[in-house]
Amino acid sequence: MKQNWKPGTLIYPLPAIMVTVGNDASECNILTVSWCGTICSTPALCYISVRPERHSYPILKKNMEFVINLTTEKLAKATDWCGVRSGKDYNKFQEMALTPGKSTVVRAPYIEESPLCIECRVKEIIPLGSHDMFIAEVVNILADDKFIDPTTGAFDMDKAKLLVYSHGKYHGMGDFIGKFGWSVQKTGGRENKSRGV
Repeated sequence: MKQNWKPGTLIYPLPAIMVTVGNDASECNILTVSWCGTICSTPALCYISVRPERHSYPILKKNMEFVINLTTEKLAKATDWCGVRSGKDYNKFQEMALTPGKSTVVRAPYIEESPLCIECRVKEIIPLGSHDMFIAEVVNILADDKFIDPTTGAFDMDKAKLLVYSHGKYHGMGDFIGKFGWSVQKTGGRENKSRGV
């Protein structure tokens, strides 16, 4: 039996990401965001949703560029800390001993310690209520060599030990169950019926 609850944000888990903004050292900041995701694959579009009262909001709106830095289990403390402390009071890079890197296409820095950094340019801002949605084009991706499979050239998400956020709690990614399409993959002339491949 199911209970009726009032409408709320219960689509979990979500990526726990650190977004970097700022065109120069005086305004560079890190904000932790979980309201984010993919919108379209061609062209590559994504979004982040940010409260207007956040310190990074006017920086983001002025420069119209940002970097999504995927986080890992190792970066869990920094991810949480950057979400509960304000850039108006702290230099988050210094406080969390994170290294700002020079992005290839956008002027916002990326976090060297992040395994995958997605450079984004804002195309549209949509005010929605508590948050404004920043719809952005992915203009470059920086992937850490140590997580790239030398045989396939693919980024190894499992090896990176990515961090996710679920209703106020951080978690690792969990066990591998199956790749995309495993439920219909044929093995030995028969469709696979097992939970994994």
